[in-house]
Amino acid sequence: MGIKLMDIVGRFSYNCDIMFRVIDIKEENGKKTAILYGEEFRLVADAPYEDLIRMDLDSRRRLEEKGRSREEQSYFLFRQDVELLKQRREYEVTDGYSNELNYFQMPGRVLHIDGDANYLKKCMALYERVGVPVFGVHCSEKEMPVKISGLLDFYRPDILVITGHDAYSKSKGTIEDLNAYRHSRHFVQTVREARRKTPHLDQLVIFAGACQSHFESLIQAGANFASSPARVNIHALDPVYIVSKISFTPFMDRINVWDVLKNTLTGEKGLGGIETKGVLRNGMPYNKKKEEP
Repeated sequence: MGIKLMDIVGRFSYNCDIMFRVIDIKEENGKKTAILYGEEFRLVADAPYEDLIRMDLDSRRRLEEKGRSREEQSYFLFRQDVELLKQRREYEVTDGYSNELNYFQMPGRVLHIDGDANYLKKCMALYERVGVPVFGVHCSEKEMPVKISGLLDFYRPDILVITGHDAYSKSKGTIEDLNAYRHSRHFVQTVREARRKTPHLDQLVIFAGACQSHFESLIQAGANFASSPARVNIHALDPVYIVSKISFTPFMDRINVWDVLKNTLTGEKGLGGIETKGVLRNGMPYNKKKEEP
């Protein structure tokens, strides 16, 4: 039986190093080409139909287990960072623990716009796990520039994530040419539209990009953080770790870029950014509801 839409496949010429979903199959002049979306990496790729191999369950499980191990390690390190931030806030708010803990927190609210519904679902689960208030919207990359203004008006977030799929193609131009990228220009246009509404970099923190995206153009357009400086693939969950750290960092603190990148799955080759303020705010007093007798 031949490979069909939504099958999980690998590319024989790449030793099946990445799992893909088959999104479309096109035929021209008797040759079939498949459009592939990465299962763990935010990569879109074209591949000759004959280069594809359907991944068996054992192969899929091995890659999935390897991926889960890396995800859990990043999550553990992220939770350590958040706990240290919490302890420091408690020390400051209680004047060195000399007063009673009686404060509440308002983490930064995230609007996550994703070109892939499956990735969005995974990201939403991680946001919930780490406790970040988030709104998720599935939107194709090409429609993002048109819809971003209305979405910002409706959700009024502190942090904006613009992501989905991307890829650089040598056959379409040099690495500096924005037109050589699958969706980088759509991400750039979306960032520009967002900055027209909120120009200040600390009033709306923006992460933008996907695998191999044109990092420099995204930063110049107004993103605080973006992918991909070395044009490498980024993990589907990397944007979550970046913006969650920002969400839990007090607004009076500036975030060192390396502190944000160090616990991501991809690191500085795939992600970069500029110095940015946190967005968490503390308040008091915190009035606990009394239990009914």
